[in-house]
Amino acid sequence: MAGLYLHIPFCKRICAYCDFFKEVGTARMPVLTDAMHRELEHRREYLGEEPIRTRYFGGGTPSLCPPELLDGLLEHAARIFDCSHVEETTLEANPDDLSPAYLDALRRIGIDRLSIGIQSFDDDCLRLMNRRHNATQALQAVRDARNAGFENISVDLIFGIPGFGGDSLRRTLDRTLELGAEHISAYHLTIEPGTAFGRRAERGTFDPVDEEVSEAEFALVHETLTRAGFEHYEVSNFARPGCRARHNAAYWNGSKYLGIGPAAHSFDGRERHWNVASVERYINGEPPETETLSDRDRFNEYVMTRLRTAEGIDLRDAEARFGSERTDRLKKLASAWLQSGTVTFSDRHLNIPAPKMLLSDAVIETLFET
Repeated sequence: MAGLYLHIPFCKRICAYCDFFKEVGTARMPVLTDAMHRELEHRREYLGEEPIRTRYFGGGTPSLCPPELLDGLLEHAARIFDCSHVEETTLEANPDDLSPAYLDALRRIGIDRLSIGIQSFDDDCLRLMNRRHNATQALQAVRDARNAGFENISVDLIFGIPGFGGDSLRRTLDRTLELGAEHISAYHLTIEPGTAFGRRAERGTFDPVDEEVSEAEFALVHETLTRAGFEHYEVSNFARPGCRARHNAAYWNGSKYLGIGPAAHSFDGRERHWNVASVERYINGEPPETETLSDRDRFNEYVMTRLRTAEGIDLRDAEARFGSERTDRLKKLASAWLQSGTVTFSDRHLNIPAPKMLLSDAVIETLFET
């Protein structure tokens, strides 16, 4: 089973934290989707006979795309690939795009999961991030989605925002839980170069929260959501039982996936491909770049993705994939983390306990094969 990702890069406004590939304005939406149709034709052999399990519209802001253009891409993909086993079709959305009419149209074309970028229920925080919705619109969007028949809704939140931890974060978590979402993605703010926050940080007018605050806010998110019955199954992801994000599992499990659109990435099991991060050059047909992964690359990626999940690394699986020499070395390198309790070992699984997942990057870097 494989995943299909379709990247819609257009936005009405650029958020202060965002470093994904995007472009302001939607005038080129029809021309862009025409180019995506051409890429689908060109990449029809990419997945071999692998059936599509999940489809995902990301961005940018896919909820700016008219339903008929989204539908055209889904129908085209279904003519090229085996989509008879599709389990989940997701659209990322901004709350203020989700009118009742738009939601009804999404349901009709087969979108069955929404990932709604709420980020916070504090209006001051939303203004700081340059979001174009407010808390009232976010609440209404989820209610309207329920009324339209959506039974699988994911809410995106951001924490680690200077000045908006503590009671502000608690209120955001409480209001999110009141909405009854099936899935919550809670990301710690990262200040990236080239973003509005990044430029302010360079000028010394915006400072990231310190490590102690990060740990306290991560613990608050973890404790609040797990106490409410959510499973903390990946560093930034929480789900009610049976509601994990199936598309993202392809990235974490090393499954094949095809990315269509500017800046979209693909993986066929051995090679990684990525499209040019330019709407103009993509429309003009610039081919993707390619990287063939060595066994070391594949091993390091396996360690990185597995240790970000609750299941961690199954050493039997690792040995079958990469051999006993690499697995023995991994166990030896992990010994110091095992002694400190940051990594645990049970039933032949190495994993980072969910409350300590904020440290995963620091752990993973020490386990890479160089």
